[in-house]
Amino acid sequence: MIPKIIIDQIFETARIEEVIGEFVNLKKAGQNLRGLSPFVDEKTPSFFVSPVKQIFKCFSSGKGGSVVSFLMEHEHYSYPEALKFLAKRYQIEIPEEEQTDEQKQAANERESLYIVNSYGQDFFEEKLWNSDEGKSIGVSYFRGRGFTDDIIKKFKLGYNPSGWNILVKDANEKGYKTEFLIQAGLVKQKEARVYDTYRERVMFPIHNLSGRVIGFGGRTLKTDKKIPKYINSPESLIYHKSDSLYGIYYAKSAMIKHDMCYLVEGYTDVISLHQAGVENVVASSGTSLTEGQIRLIKRYTSNITVLYDGDAAGIKASFRGIDMILEQGLNIKVVLFPDGEDPDSYAQKLDSEDFKDYLAEYATDFIVFKTDVLNKDAKNDPLEKAKLLREVVNSIALIPDHLTRAVYIKECGRLLDIEEKVLILELNKIRRKRINDERSKNAVQNQQPDLEPLPEIELIGKQSVHVNEQDIDFQELDVIRLLLNYGNLHIKKKNDDVIKEEEPETIENLFAVRLIKEFLADQIPFENPLYQQVIETVMKQVQKDGALRTEAFLNDNSVEVVNLYVDVVNPRYALHKWDTVKIFVKGEEQKLSDAINSATTMLRLKRINKLIIKNNNKTKIAQEEGRDYIPLQKELMVINNAKRKIADLIGAVILK
Repeated sequence: MIPKIIIDQIFETARIEEVIGEFVNLKKAGQNLRGLSPFVDEKTPSFFVSPVKQIFKCFSSGKGGSVVSFLMEHEHYSYPEALKFLAKRYQIEIPEEEQTDEQKQAANERESLYIVNSYGQDFFEEKLWNSDEGKSIGVSYFRGRGFTDDIIKKFKLGYNPSGWNILVKDANEKGYKTEFLIQAGLVKQKEARVYDTYRERVMFPIHNLSGRVIGFGGRTLKTDKKIPKYINSPESLIYHKSDSLYGIYYAKSAMIKHDMCYLVEGYTDVISLHQAGVENVVASSGTSLTEGQIRLIKRYTSNITVLYDGDAAGIKASFRGIDMILEQGLNIKVVLFPDGEDPDSYAQKLDSEDFKDYLAEYATDFIVFKTDVLNKDAKNDPLEKAKLLREVVNSIALIPDHLTRAVYIKECGRLLDIEEKVLILELNKIRRKRINDERSKNAVQNQQPDLEPLPEIELIGKQSVHVNEQDIDFQELDVIRLLLNYGNLHIKKKNDDVIKEEEPETIENLFAVRLIKEFLADQIPFENPLYQQVIETVMKQVQKDGALRTEAFLNDNSVEVVNLYVDVVNPRYALHKWDTVKIFVKGEEQKLSDAINSATTMLRLKRINKLIIKNNNKTKIAQEEGRDYIPLQKELMVINNAKRKIADLIGAVILK
């Protein structure tokens, strides 16, 4: 762990304009610097850097934050990696943390595996281009697949010659230890005999996010069915197949730029698509898709398009992996290629622009695609159609967002000519069972008694009025905006003026304290957990230091916190400087007492509105069920009286 004092030194030393200037062409724009967004394609600059505030904001993508946030977003460093990058750039020494003997040994083993894999990549490349066997077999094969020499070199493709121990002998002569060659899977040992794993195979290196080689795939060119077509590296300290994707190193920037990831099956699919100009593509390398691989994609985009060949059996076999993508909350589409074609062959057949047009034109929403595929099998068989319905609704039930589920249910009903309410009942049945199973599982794990099942309620489709939650969220955000912009100012109790230097500044007249006291009196936490976290952090700071340190939010290791801070202290639009033309407008900073009253009163009003809607819903249900609803009406009278009093404070008119 990097010591706090070193982290503070890094933030104090690093200049955001210098670091971002290495990645983005920045030009002066008043007090700020401006350039084209590095996160999206754009012609008009919407990317701003503030040297004064030491923050950046991209209005096209919504990203923003500190110099560390930029490196995490653009280079996809972890928080410690970004700090280490800056420390190295500004020559700040990070003290080495004392490691146990076990930690040192594990670190040494990992590094040794990286080293021997790097050697293996160089060895295979050298044999491909500089040996007679490599050129006549390996290069000929790759060129025969339609790959250019440039693309072969880009992906570091190679060849392992025939002969039992050419690699192991060369490696030993150069000082590489056999034990690490075995762990990496480059060689195998049988009794006393050590021999090369990938003899007479073309080689596909697999890279991690930073471009280091973590494993290999070796393809045989022989037609003997007894010989496995592919041999892949074994699991190791640095290679975990379930958390790795072929081509991710080459695809990550394009995935961010286009906000899309194309998912294919094999190495050659990835390479052919790159050659066709489609770089935002990765492969699961012939394995079933895993949660780790989906999370890896989710770091760069929430949109996945799966590219299938025309094999119906293969498509159905992959449905489980697709359901996992839906469960992770990603948006998924499918492109199906003509019979006899796969992504590799079709990318070779069309020119670059035609291939891109095909991907755009034939991308189909997955739920629609799955419904169509299964519907063809069901034909007119009622039992098969019932099975199809459950299959499709099962997939829809996995989607976390309720609005998306509702849209898909409607579309599914249209496609299958089934009443929407029938699908809703099945969906709610599936989701209730899943929720109850999860509750029971958690109860067992936590050694709790069995919980009562959820009541039979409709999870979607019930006609009821819902409060506009965004309304509450907006009001809470306005409080946070005031807090982070003016929290350190001291204000008078009786008027709007900021306290002058000669007047005493106490913790009681600190704006942050005045604002938070209003909400402590209500004893109601903010609904948005992020905003509540900010409130609690400010309270702790003020109690400890007697002041608000807003830089702590900018330096936070949570991207959400940093983005929130940047959004509220760096609005896109600001009032024109009217004072330059002798027109003086009283700004918010000069009316802070009013700002407190307005913000707190409006939030209370929104909270009361929500209580009223809740009460109305309870009353309606009580009436429908024939229960006594008079107590609810009395409660509503009390709530409405409170609403009128608050409305009077701000001069609002209550509309019915």
